[in-house]
Amino acid sequence: MSRFHRSALAALLTVAAAALPVAAGPPAPAVAALPTAAVALGDSFISGEGAGAYSSVTDVNGVAQPFPGWSAPNSNAYFCHRSPNASLFKADLPGIAARFNLACSGGQPYDIANASASRAKGRQVAAQLDQLRAVGQTHDIDLVLIGLGSNNSSFTFGTVAEKCANRFIADAWTGWWEFWAYLGGPVEQEPCSDADLATSAQVAAATAETTAAVRQILTTLDQIDADGQHRIVFQDYTNPLPPELASTYWEEDSRDDTRDKFRDLGAERYAAGCPIHRASLAPGQRFSQGLGTLVSSVRSTLAAEFPAADLVYLNVQRAFDGARLCESAGSPGNALATPIRLQDGTSGVFVTSLSGYDKLDIQRIANTCGTYFQTCQESWHPSAAGHQVLGRCLTGAVATSARAVSCVRSPDGTIQVG
Repeated sequence: MSRFHRSALAALLTVAAAALPVAAGPPAPAVAALPTAAVALGDSFISGEGAGAYSSVTDVNGVAQPFPGWSAPNSNAYFCHRSPNASLFKADLPGIAARFNLACSGGQPYDIANASASRAKGRQVAAQLDQLRAVGQTHDIDLVLIGLGSNNSSFTFGTVAEKCANRFIADAWTGWWEFWAYLGGPVEQEPCSDADLATSAQVAAATAETTAAVRQILTTLDQIDADGQHRIVFQDYTNPLPPELASTYWEEDSRDDTRDKFRDLGAERYAAGCPIHRASLAPGQRFSQGLGTLVSSVRSTLAAEFPAADLVYLNVQRAFDGARLCESAGSPGNALATPIRLQDGTSGVFVTSLSGYDKLDIQRIANTCGTYFQTCQESWHPSAAGHQVLGRCLTGAVATSARAVSCVRSPDGTIQVG
């Protein structure tokens, strides 16, 4: 029999076999639905920096890192400062069974697809996308909260805050004729300008960098989410400082912060949590607004690229209205943000008053923050009460049908999202 005839016969037998009745086997087992989850990605304003009670964090080697001591390397995974008081855990999220905080204080767009440990000053944690994929194996991800953009390869919130606070402290304690003798070189003492915080070119670069990182998040979610249905909330940033300080913080002994050396006033503002020149406040407000524009732009760009995606921009720039540091007398006790607080060495004891310290004391205290940033990194972040407010903002963003909402605190303390 030729090869052709053998092939033809085989084909006929196959057709005949297909026509025969097939005995029904047992039904396939039903696949159980995965439990639902909400996930937080990004930086300190999402991780819970400032909210305290920080959890152990699993490092890049899979080892859980509890508090390692104040003198440990700042790269330790624990200093991601993931708090159970973070806004993700304070929001009312109907239908969500589990919540996962994958954000890290100091996080940058680079850290989304890459291990933070592989960049300068990064923490020893795996890429946030790798952590997200692990959640996707066990849970159906229905909500993702993203806070990204205030730290990037051009500027970081921490360096901006440190720069402006240090200029005020240097101006308050050190006369212009003294810094060469005591501090070994010139110390900037002028208020911060817009260019000191972030140039337009830097903001543009940060926007592109953040957009690329969030694009990777959306692509990954499309690959791993069990049912393909998830809302992504893009939260921007609250400014811990007001547009203007309460008048009680303007003057001390008839001298304001435009004069040379004003130690009493400097100590008063530090104790209140707002060691800052009044002239630095307006550039700081514009910086915060610029971050809001950055986040909104990222959301708009990606909404065009992913038209089926459920993307919501959450503007929280007015969520602390009337309750920012030094916005009224009684700060920091009546504020929703953490005050600037430093340690004199890695003692764990925060210096709450600078009264009586001389310029050399001040330099030593400032050096502690510079060498061991973890001793001061909680400064100027939402407090536990602030994160609770941000949780209410998130509740509103989850329930809305709008694509962009603002969260605003009224004078009576009520929170409106719309």
